[in-house]
Amino acid sequence: MINCIVVDDEAHAIELLTLHIEQTPFLKLAGTATNPVEALQLLNQTEVDLIFLDIQMPGMSGIELLQLLNEKYKVILTTAFREYALDGYDHNVVDYLLKPIFFPRFLKAVQRAQEAIASPKKETDDFILVKTEYKGKLLKINVNDIIYIEGKGRYVCFHTREKEQVMAQLNIGSLEEKLPGDRFLRIHKSFIIAVPFIIMIHGNMVHLEFTEDQIPIGQTYRDGFMGQMLDKVITNKNKEDSDPGESV
Repeated sequence: MINCIVVDDEAHAIELLTLHIEQTPFLKLAGTATNPVEALQLLNQTEVDLIFLDIQMPGMSGIELLQLLNEKYKVILTTAFREYALDGYDHNVVDYLLKPIFFPRFLKAVQRAQEAIASPKKETDDFILVKTEYKGKLLKINVNDIIYIEGKGRYVCFHTREKEQVMAQLNIGSLEEKLPGDRFLRIHKSFIIAVPFIIMIHGNMVHLEFTEDQIPIGQTYRDGFMGQMLDKVITNKNKEDSDPGESV
């Protein structure tokens, strides 16, 4: 059983989510709060696994509460504003529900939460040691600093947040197998990118933070990459049908 709470300043939103929770056998409503301060008090008093969290609330926003929680709980964001989705993914939320929330879409989100709670991601090393172009020299590279990796024959080049470019004697294919798959994706025979640094996908190019370089998407990797990215683009077709003037 997953214990959950609802945090929203609108009574009708709490009522709807309460109804959805009651219809879901593996969810148990542990309480509700109308603002983040009440939510913090509730979290201190109750064992909670999952939070349904509204973004726009007076006094403190849902995003500000997320920052305080520091990923301690699984969170599903709820809001009427589509443009806030990317803010949530910066904080590793389970899903993003666009109001009005219909039960089929709600169920898909809580099934994701159930999987995340049942199978937490294994901890991975936060650094790797690579053999550089200088014979016999091993260099420590922080995984969280890698923006993208470029294959160059028998070598790979690590591009990092510190603007450093480290050449190492590695095969990009064997390196791909050793990197944490939830953070890195191979999108071209010569390129692996860090997913958290994606800013924009434009045409056949990926734009990343901390660099002006644009990384091409290889034809062989395009379908897999776009499939994973589209899974993060949360839409509500029922909302779109009722509001044709709104665009993604």
